[in-house]
Formats: sequence, C-alpha cells, structure tokens
Amino acid sequence: MSAAGGNRGETRVEEPSRAQRTIARRAAESRATIPDIELTVEADMTAGVALQQARSCSLTALLIKACALALREVPRANGAYRDGHFELYSRVNVGLVVASGDGLSIPVVFDADAKPLPELAEEADRLVARAAAGELTPPELSGATFTLSDVGAYGIATAAPVIVPPHAAAVATGAVRSTPAVRDGAIVAGQWMTITLAADHRILYGQEAFRFLTAIKGHVEAPAA
Repeated sequence: MSAAGGNRGETRVEEPSRAQRTIARRAAESRATIPDIELTVEADMTAGVALQQARSCSLTALLIKACALALREVPRANGAYRDGHFELYSRVNVGLVVASGDGLSIPVVFDADAKPLPELAEEADRLVARAAAGELTPPELSGATFTLSDVGAYGIATAAPVIVPPHAAAVATGAVRSTPAVRDGAIVAGQWMTITLAADHRILYGQEAFRFLTAIKGHVEAPAA
C-alpha cells in the first residue's frame, strides 16, 4: 500500500509478518517491563581462537559452551523473575539469536552445559542453517533459559543485548579484534572480544551479575573442549 508522503516522497506501507510481529512484541515487553542493568568486559580470545582453529569449529560454539558453564555456576542467571517469585531452572538451554528469512529467530541448544564442543558446534551450525531456510519447528524455538547474540559473526564490535522475557539475562558478543597486549614483559598480538551482559535487576543483582559475567569471561579465556 502506498500513500503520498509530502516532502518525504511516496510512502509504502508494509504489513509485518507473524515473526516480525513477535519480535516487536517481545522487544517492547522487554524494554517496558524489565529493569535491566548492562555490564561490559573485554575477554582475551587468544586461547579460544587457537582452540577454534584446532577443532575447525565455529567461535559461536565456544561462546555457547562458556555461557552454559557460567549459567551452571550462577544459578540465578539461569532463571527468571515471574509474578513476584524467582524461578530457577534445572536445565541449561541456550537460545541463539540468528537471522531468519524475515527477521530473527532464537533456536535453542538444549543442555548446552553437558555437551562437548564438537556436538555443540554441529548443533549450532544445524540450527543456523535451518533458521536461514525457514525450517525451524516450534520445539526447536521453545524452552530457552538464556539468550546469546553473537553479533561478532557480522563484524559488529559490540551490542546491547535485549533480554527475552522472562529470562534473567542475555549476552551479546562482539567481533574478535587484534590489539597489542603485554605478556611476560613483551608486546604481542592480542585477540580481544567485547562481551556485554544485560541482567534483570529483580533477580540478578549487581554482585551476582558481576560474578556471572566474570565466569563467562573466564570460560572464554580458558575454553573447555
């Protein structure tokens, strides 16, 4: 549908798809109802990049594993604030924000804390491919306890994550960049990544949010295979 737009020219009005309406609703709900705080840290990716190259896997899989292990260590991060109560989940299910045909999808990597890196890499690649093809099923899109946005895959340096209600937290990771660093008194080429955490301050208070982000950083810098 088109209409005259005055000095802006002709205006074309498009109806959003069902998926786009869902994205709009969730984003509005998140910003309107969740009193979040944002924290950012720089992580040394030297070991992570080396492991990624050695295993020929995606960096996203390393990040899923790091977040999953941190979620296990800080239980409230793997929970929600709902109707005046804390909900703490026994399973660590990481939702991965990926591009789909007409917007974004968040397929779920179930029990990510218990899966070895090769399995995580294979599953993440499969979910990304299915999202691009528009083949994700409702079970693959349900049950997340946390959300990861790997915007670094698109060359973005940093981003502010949006918490998916009712999750307690969400993380966005930026692109790996080469920056000189000092190790053992010598200047070497360092590999660094910006990690940004958004935490619902009704369940994940300052100290626990700090501990959670520090745990992610630790697992990123010393990745588990």
